[in-house]
Amino acid sequence: MIRVLLVDDQPLIRSGFRALLDVEDDIEVVAEAADGGEGVLLARKHLPDIALIDIQMPGVDGIEATRRIAADPALSGVHVVILTNYGLDEYVFNALRAGAAGFLVKDIEPEDFLHAIRVAARGDALLAPSITRKLIDRYVTVPLGGAGGTGLPELTNREREAVVLVARGLSNDEIAGHMVISPSTAKTHVNRAMTKLHARDRAQLVVLAYESGLVAPG
Repeated sequence: MIRVLLVDDQPLIRSGFRALLDVEDDIEVVAEAADGGEGVLLARKHLPDIALIDIQMPGVDGIEATRRIAADPALSGVHVVILTNYGLDEYVFNALRAGAAGFLVKDIEPEDFLHAIRVAARGDALLAPSITRKLIDRYVTVPLGGAGGTGLPELTNREREAVVLVARGLSNDEIAGHMVISPSTAKTHVNRAMTKLHARDRAQLVVLAYESGLVAPG
């Protein structure tokens, strides 16, 4: 069972997401909050798998709530997914830097929304869907020879290449096809890179690739 916390200051938005999630056999909404501060408290109380957090709220906003959750070792199993009305707004990258696992726009199709919840709960590639790829295209441009650069020297060349492809928004299967390796080997390269860089998830891996100069800002 995937346990979900909803954090949004608009009751109608929360009700809509709850109605969509409640009919799924493998998903349970464990709590709702109207602001980020309350959301952090409920995250500590219920330890959800997913915290769906609106990025812009009065009081404690989604970025600060994400930062508090990511900084709490007791909440290491909580994957924050940011909700936004604005798609590629300037706050999204800041949310990823704060520790969010990914983001969704509120007008997402229901089937894509449910798929994203399940992907995020696995701790897998929420950065793979096309909606997030648009974010990466907006903020990060990956040179074709980027894997040969000097960024993140603690990684092997193959790990560095995998990180570049993660930063392009590719899933493990897509990375495997690009590198001509098996999906399990691709996953191993990504996981080893995350371990070496102390990255909480793939979103932080993208941020590290960007900040280290392994990929160049667009």
